[in-house]
Formats: sequence, C-alpha cells, structure tokens
Amino acid sequence: MQLYKYYSILIFCLFVFSEINAQPLTSDETVKIEPKREFRGVWIATVVNLDWPSEAGEPVYKQKKELIDQLNSHQQTGINAVMLQVRPAADAFYAKSREPWSKYLTGKQGQAPSPAYDPLEFAVEEAHKRGMELHAWFNPYRATFDNKFSTLSADHITRTKPEWFFTYGGIKLFNPGLPEVREYIVQVILDVVKNYDVDGIHMDDYFYPYQIRGQSIDDADAYAKYGGDYDDIRDWRRHNVDLLIHMLADSIHAYKPRMKFGVSPFGIWANKSQNPEGSETRGGSSYYENYADTRKWIKEGWVDYISPQIYWQIGYRLAAFEKLLDWWSNNTYNRHLYIGQAAYRYYESRSPAFKNPSEIPDQIRLIRENPRVQGSIFFRSQTLVNNANHLADSLKTDFYRYPALPPQMLWLDSVPPMPPINFNAKIQGKGVLLNWQAPVMAADSETAYGYVIYRFEVHDEFNLADPKNILHIQYDNGTIYHDTNVRPGKTYFYVITAIDRLKNESDRSATLTVTIPKS
Repeated sequence: MQLYKYYSILIFCLFVFSEINAQPLTSDETVKIEPKREFRGVWIATVVNLDWPSEAGEPVYKQKKELIDQLNSHQQTGINAVMLQVRPAADAFYAKSREPWSKYLTGKQGQAPSPAYDPLEFAVEEAHKRGMELHAWFNPYRATFDNKFSTLSADHITRTKPEWFFTYGGIKLFNPGLPEVREYIVQVILDVVKNYDVDGIHMDDYFYPYQIRGQSIDDADAYAKYGGDYDDIRDWRRHNVDLLIHMLADSIHAYKPRMKFGVSPFGIWANKSQNPEGSETRGGSSYYENYADTRKWIKEGWVDYISPQIYWQIGYRLAAFEKLLDWWSNNTYNRHLYIGQAAYRYYESRSPAFKNPSEIPDQIRLIRENPRVQGSIFFRSQTLVNNANHLADSLKTDFYRYPALPPQMLWLDSVPPMPPINFNAKIQGKGVLLNWQAPVMAADSETAYGYVIYRFEVHDEFNLADPKNILHIQYDNGTIYHDTNVRPGKTYFYVITAIDRLKNESDRSATLTVTIPKS
C-alpha cells in the first residue's frame, strides 16, 4: 500500500512539473480547442403532435417513454437545452394552468391525462437528469390552430372572453392592442415561472399574424380606443407588442431574477430597402409583418437571448444565411444570440440546398467563427432523432463530441459559487467512486446547483478550458459519482467544480490521483 501511494505521488509530481515547464505553443502549432461553452438547443414541438406526443390521447406511459427516448437521443447527440412547447394554442401541457389541457396531449381539450401526471414537471426533471436546460416555449397570441371552434372546451378563453379576439386566416388570435389581453398573457406565463423549475421562458415568432393576401386585421375599434398617441396604426401595433415583451421581462425577473427570457423571431428584422439599418435581404420581416421590433428588445435589454430563425441556406439570393448571421451578430447589444437552424428543411422537396449534407455543418462553422454568437437551436426534435441527412451523426462525432456548458449570462448573475469541499476518491468495483461535499455559500447566498467533474491522464494538458477533459456535468446537488470508464493499470487525475443556476463555475478543487490496479 505504501508503494502504491509513493507511485501515485511520484506520477502526480512529474505531471505537475511537466505542466509548469511546458513551453507555450507557437502560433503555427496552436491546436484549436472546441468550445467549452455553447448553447446547443432543439425545439420539441407539440402543436399537431409534430414531435411529442406522437399521437393525441395516447396512454400516459407511452407519452413518458416517447419523451424519455427523445431526451436520451438528444443527450447522446450533445444537445444541452430543449425548448418544449407548453402552450401551442391558449391551452396547456402543464397542470398548474389557468387554461385547459391541450387536445394535442389528451385528444380532447380540457380533458386531463389519466392517470394524472404533470407533463412539464416530468419533462423538467428528465431533462435536468441528462444535463440539459429546459425552456418553456409559449405561443403568445395564437388561441386556436384551426377553425374547429366547436371542439373548444367550455372554459377556453375564446369562449369566456370572445371580445378579446379577432379571426384571421381562419383561426382566432388574441388582440394585442387590448391591455387586458397583455395582462392575461403575462399571468399565464407567470403560472409557469412561479410553479416550475424551468430554466427559461421562450417565445416563438407569432406576434401579429403573418400577412395573408386579401385579409385584414380587425383591430380598428381597439385602435380607436387605445391608439390616440399614434397617427399610424402600424406604429401602434408595434408599441403593443413592445409593451408585452417589456412587461414579461420585468415580471419574470421580478419573480425569478435568474430566469432566462428569450424570443425566437422570424429571421429578418427588416430589409435594407425598408429600413437603412436592416439587412441585405429581400423577404418578409418581423418589423413590418409581425409588428415585432425584435432588435429594440435586445437593445433595451428586455430579452436575455434571441434566436432568429435563419431558415435559408448559405448564399441564398434573397436571404443568405451568412449575411443574416452577420447582421444579427452586429445587433446583439451584449445579449446572447442563438441561431435557429432549419434541420427540418431536409424533408422539403423545394429546398434542395438542405439535401446537401454539408449545409448545416457549414452553417455551424460560420456560427463558431463569429465570437458574438453563442450557439444554435435546431428545428425540430424528430429531425435530429431521425438523424436526417446524418446531422445527428455529424454533431455526435464532430461538433458536439465533447460536452459543453451553456454560456454565462453575467447581467443576471456574475457571482460564481464556491468550490466543493472534501473531495475524495477510492477504487470501488471496476471503477472510481468520487464523493464530495457541497460548497459553502457564495456572496450571493447560492451554494451549488450542480457540478462539473474533469479527468486527466498522465500526458494530458491540465486545462479546464478544454471540454475534452470534462468527464461529467450534472444539474443536481448529488455528491457522488462513479466513474466506471477506467482501464487497469492507468492513472487518472480528477478535479471538480461547482456551478450555479446560471452555470457560473467555481474555482477547482484540489487534484485527486488514482491508479487502477492491473488485475
């Protein structure tokens, strides 16, 4: 036993000595390190059962299994955040709601799942087990997805407050110009903020409806009543959406200061032909079509991240991916930018560019080359699960082959936790059992939300910035980890750090050295 200790200490000393005396690489020798922090998201759509559940009204056990299977697949791919659609049409995929259960969950609006369970609570728990954030995805203004109004439950908001809605494109939409509508939507979202352990609130691109030829928005009465300060109804509409976003930002952060709030708008804010500050594109725009001044929301600091849906290919003549990437990155105002990527377009016959297996990977390379972009979100879940165009393979074996923490949001929380204490290791069975104790409170009264364990071998560079050295990331306060991926005769060096809710990382612990017996 004494020989074992001496051998371990000798190897560790040589290891540290080699680190101290290592010469820096020249510029020609520099090896590019993969990002340790990157947002790697995927949208899980529930409307019309696009991603989950596969069929409305299917048994609860099947719903749970399907979601777990998807989360397992995304974990293996390297995804670290899921955007789960919890309110597709003024309905709910969660129990603690003032709106009726979604028909896409149970087959009939207002009917609770049986046996009873809370899908959002279940999803949050399962995502966190797999080291993924879960953001609750809301559609703010859509009240129905079709014109089958007779199937709406008696307590659906379109029945109890019909004066709040107009019909456009055959569906019912909340009138954003009504103050009571904005207050209602804020309270709906706060139900989730207050009652669920979600990591973020996420809104999609449906604000005022996308324009349909020959149709008009029926909001003249609301404009006459509330639009007195505006000569142009279009400016008033933009103001209405601004009010909702600002109210949400203030309310969300008032209840949970560390809750992330993000929006995923249409990929074009405005074309340069419409606005000198717009992008070099020729297409529809959120500013003029949806009356959503998304750029203003970032500039004012109302949103913590924005994920524009840049669903076009590199070099596209009307809206080139690379031009929009650059435009958005120049308009982030120190907030996070996650690019919405159109993995689903592989299945579209009218999108031959996305049949090219290099299209999405080349987009990721452009994203990583831009220091003002922090990651991407893929639409949508089943596309990745099905490995369309081998994208999941590319992520798993190349771009996401090492784990990554989500990027920090220092404007929400800049105080890192203290390091874990009493870090220990011992050989147990065919692995190494690591255990530790939670850190003392940091200056902001937080301890640890989770932990990151790093492992090195004798000839590895001792670099915590390189994600290839991350052995395990966990989003819970457990204090034991069993490393079973070890080989006889090998010596391993372990360190551990703590992370808080916003993924700020502590200083590292002392290093532990373990040599696995040869037999």
